[in-house]
Amino acid sequence: MKKLLLLSFLVSIFVFISCDETETFDDTRKLDNEAAFAKISTSPDYKKIESKTGAGHIMYKVLKEGEKSDVNPLFTDQVRALYTGWYKFYWIKDNQFREDEFIGDDGNTFKNKYIFDSTANRGDVPSKFAVNGVVDGFSTALQHMHVGDKWEVWMPWNMGYGSTGNTGIPAYCTLVFEIELVEILN
Repeated sequence: MKKLLLLSFLVSIFVFISCDETETFDDTRKLDNEAAFAKISTSPDYKKIESKTGAGHIMYKVLKEGEKSDVNPLFTDQVRALYTGWYKFYWIKDNQFREDEFIGDDGNTFKNKYIFDSTANRGDVPSKFAVNGVVDGFSTALQHMHVGDKWEVWMPWNMGYGSTGNTGIPAYCTLVFEIELVEILN
């Protein structure tokens, strides 16, 4: 019985310590990502769009202008779009961490920019999806784009995959998407 109690106690301590280290790492990542998004938010190269959900705002830069029209996708529409989504492991620490790659203390090259999804990996075939079926930041951008527009869109973690992350995307990530609206489907 004593061995079982001792084992339970040790497991409890390990879980407590592990959670504390994870929380500290998540807190650091959250602060770094918020600082990166705040920096983009002050850049004159980017414009701001408030989310209709009230969750915050995205920042975007027009890379290519599309059709001049009054037609934008509605929240309930489906669209076809080309896109690439990425984040960085380190945004702020030192100047070297802002780069897409850097040399670590061990001399190995570390890939800092992580592309987690791209239509380029699927033969540049536009993806079809509902505007209301993607993360808030992506949906917000789409609702302001015209067919043919290509934007670089920055979204804070709370308008992306939040405090839990998603498969392959850690919690608290500032996400960046390059989005080209190809078609609005009604």
